[in-house]
Amino acid sequence: MARKRTVAFSRNAVNLFFHLLTRCNLNCHHCYINPAQHGNQTLPLETVRRWLAAFQARSHETNLVLLGGEPTLHPDLAPIIHLAREMDFGSVTVDTNGYLFNDILERVTPADLDYLSFSLDGPTPTVNDPLRGQGSFQACVDGIRKAVSRGFTTSLIYTVSRANIDHLDRMGPLLEDLGVERFFIQVIGLRGKSAGPPQALGAGSTGQVSREQWMQVVPRVAERIADAGLTVVYPKVFLAPGEAFACAGRVAENYFVFPNGRVYRCPLCEDYPLHSLVFEDDQLSATPKINEADLFELAIPEGCVMNRLVQPGNIDYGPGGRPLYPIACCLLKEEVRRT
Repeated sequence: MARKRTVAFSRNAVNLFFHLLTRCNLNCHHCYINPAQHGNQTLPLETVRRWLAAFQARSHETNLVLLGGEPTLHPDLAPIIHLAREMDFGSVTVDTNGYLFNDILERVTPADLDYLSFSLDGPTPTVNDPLRGQGSFQACVDGIRKAVSRGFTTSLIYTVSRANIDHLDRMGPLLEDLGVERFFIQVIGLRGKSAGPPQALGAGSTGQVSREQWMQVVPRVAERIADAGLTVVYPKVFLAPGEAFACAGRVAENYFVFPNGRVYRCPLCEDYPLHSLVFEDDQLSATPKINEADLFELAIPEGCVMNRLVQPGNIDYGPGGRPLYPIACCLLKEEVRRT
């Protein structure tokens, strides 16, 4: 049986992250959605059809991810999935918190969808629920079990913060028990709620873990979980001193579409009107300079330009003022898979 495709964080990848709405039933402390910058609309089916058509020329190469907010709150998610299949997108994934509203599993089949990707930020309710909401752990686990029992291929996203990094190594047995096939480990970025006042993300103002914590924990856990047969994807975050930096804005194609029509190429730009593309009257066009695309061309010793601008606290400098290491692009990730 051929391995199903989903989002790819690598050179030459083409990914379309399509936010159908920004509304959600949860109130996660690290949510990146910013209604002031992204809108609060729920896109009608016909608008989704016209906007997807703007990317149809290369649809067979493109990994489409339908997300929100919570995409299963969209009453037309099933027709949108069917539409994406008709438009021949290379893969179709839905990112969900696991509540699976509108009987979505009754309205689509595993043949319609390559992956159902769930979000969980701890191996137990005690770890997860303070970050994502009371009852969210059980709802997500129940949703995964239901999806797997019906033949859907599933993945799971874990956003690492100071509040849960010490529990990452406990995720392996849970992932195996649930039958999840891919595990995405994410780094928390300073956008949306995590860019505001601290809530429940751990000591400090951002919840971001230190370089030492990340490097000691994440690669080791990724290798161990991959040994159990899962594919594990994680951002490198911290490059070695002298290691070459590459920007996905130059070596891959990623598009982040929001309900207000903004289309970004870099997620770290999403709290600012730096989008390089926009839908106006259902037509996709480039925005005037200066926008994120202009920043992709800059070369600085710190690596990622947007990281240096919006979250410079994860960079350490030597006595001469030079950074001790560059920061990697968050859209170019490591993948660990045992053949």
